[in-house]
Amino acid sequence: MTILVVRTQRHSVGQVASRLLPMVAAVVVAGGTILPGVAVAEPEREVSLADSPTLSLRTVGVDSTISLYGIEGRQTLSLPVQPGLVPTELVATLALPVNAAGGTLEVSQDERIISRVPLPSDQAPITIPLAGARIVDSAVTILLRSYLTVPDGYCVFDASNPLRLVGTEIRYSGQELAPTTVADFLPPVLQRLTLAVPSNPSRAESDAAAHLATATVARYGPQRTEIDIISADGVLSPPVPLERQIVIREGDAPGVRLDGPNAVPALLIAGSPADLANQARLLSSDLSELAVQSSAVAGPLAVVPQLPSDRTTIRRLGQPGVNATDLVNPRVTVPLDQTRIGRSVAGVRVHLQGSYTPLPAGLAGQVTVSVAGEMLARWATEPSGQIDRWIDIPERLLERYINLDIAVDAAGNTGRCGEFQPITLTVDGETAVETERASPPIPGGFQSLPQALMPRIEVGLDEGFDNLRRAVRIVTGLQRLSGLPFDTAVVSREDAIGSGNPAIVVSPDGWNDDRIALPVTVDADGVITVENVDGAGTSSTLTLDPAVGFGSLQTLYTGGRTLLVATSSNAPAELDRLLTWLDSDVNRWSALTGDAVVSMPGREPIELTTPASAVATAAATTDRKNLYLAIGVGSLALVGLGAALIVLRGRRSRGEQ
Repeated sequence: MTILVVRTQRHSVGQVASRLLPMVAAVVVAGGTILPGVAVAEPEREVSLADSPTLSLRTVGVDSTISLYGIEGRQTLSLPVQPGLVPTELVATLALPVNAAGGTLEVSQDERIISRVPLPSDQAPITIPLAGARIVDSAVTILLRSYLTVPDGYCVFDASNPLRLVGTEIRYSGQELAPTTVADFLPPVLQRLTLAVPSNPSRAESDAAAHLATATVARYGPQRTEIDIISADGVLSPPVPLERQIVIREGDAPGVRLDGPNAVPALLIAGSPADLANQARLLSSDLSELAVQSSAVAGPLAVVPQLPSDRTTIRRLGQPGVNATDLVNPRVTVPLDQTRIGRSVAGVRVHLQGSYTPLPAGLAGQVTVSVAGEMLARWATEPSGQIDRWIDIPERLLERYINLDIAVDAAGNTGRCGEFQPITLTVDGETAVETERASPPIPGGFQSLPQALMPRIEVGLDEGFDNLRRAVRIVTGLQRLSGLPFDTAVVSREDAIGSGNPAIVVSPDGWNDDRIALPVTVDADGVITVENVDGAGTSSTLTLDPAVGFGSLQTLYTGGRTLLVATSSNAPAELDRLLTWLDSDVNRWSALTGDAVVSMPGREPIELTTPASAVATAAATTDRKNLYLAIGVGSLALVGLGAALIVLRGRRSRGEQ
């Protein structure tokens, strides 16, 4: 899914009476015209509306590989359905477990059989009919069951050997219906959202665009909305299927309205600077469901950051509970996501609660708890089969995403297949998680983002469409990493630097503010300075001749807050190339490590780790080994950067001969 920001011509602010349009309720719905029109291209219904599409499950936000475990496997699927479309079938490539001789795949809904399909040979295509499945709340929810035929005496409980449906797609029939109300403007499946702003957007327009971009990414999550920013002369081309267009304009009467002759109309969001934020927030508010006409006006919508608690449960973190069944070694994973907790954490303790099938006489076993392969606790299985233990997670093992692995390891003679009851391991959703705020963040650097910036991020930038485009790409890249939506507030660059709040600062033409010392700087003469490269608190420099322009993203913890700075050595094109590189692979934002990533012409971006952030983490954890390792990595980083630049200089020199 793509979010596009488009430039349009700014219009003058309307009459005072229009700006002060009274609002007698949180949302006023009106059927008439309250906002001026937007120039649009001629309507093209066939181009803009999906017609009997076939979509990958990845496109609709579901893993395209479906795994069914055991002789009788099962998995529930909930698939979104666009208005006007009807799901007809799933198509995939079948991968049978080893030694499976075939079987049957069954689809049911509310105890009603939808279809039964014999399993074809391994690696063969399979088509699973969905005709007759009911659509509820713009989604179809079905239960897949597999019944395998296996040789006598063969048990299938191997977690690494499931029946798999690979590259699964869903086929729909019918034609998508265009939205006719504000409430229905955003569909169940959205691949692209185009945001149109003036060529020199105001602070209020920039703030509305940043909020709409992050709110949309948070809403559609696993559908992986792409975020693009383009400029236009005010004419909006007809959208492609699964695309929506929003025009943001300061001035005129406040409100939101479907507008234009295209088959899928644009949504116009307008108002004074004070009103524009409320109108933009309407789409991400529960009140949007009440906007059942083509026009609506939102009243004040308070924004109260949701502050994280020191104690929560895995249920509140999005995991209602987890269980697994295996012949002798059931294993489950409890994800502890710092972005869902809503802050960078330390002092993590988990009150593990659950149960397992008691082992019969003649079998011995143990319960193990580990993180990243390191054993944290183990104890012998008990006749009660109950789990009630506190687990402390060392701070040196903390990451943005932490997986707590729990297993029951049984040993003994289990007999032939069917003679021993499999073991079921369950971890309850009420398992408590206690944390405290980490200051400085643990881990440091890019792995502390976005949780160290949450719940409200100031976005500091100077005027100009290009700066807004860069800011939107950064905040949406961070939102993709987060399990919770965060709020943004666009302010001036100076205000963000001088503030004591977590902030993103966009400074594409250079960095010369002495209040903030960046880990890596490059001046106009091509002199690279890396802070604390040897761990002694001093800086080291590398001089280039001729000078090379750099773009960079750098994060640091200073003054009790985390900053993310997007800057360059007067080479904004390199900063843009760096952001394009990050957006081109869904895993690149998540995989960033260290505290600086630098882009230079003709080379892949280079990730650097200066010991400053690692020293803070090591001091917090009293793990000196990590400190020495970080110092070594920092020194190697400067050497690597220097080598890369020498190669680049050599290429340029040869080109000049």
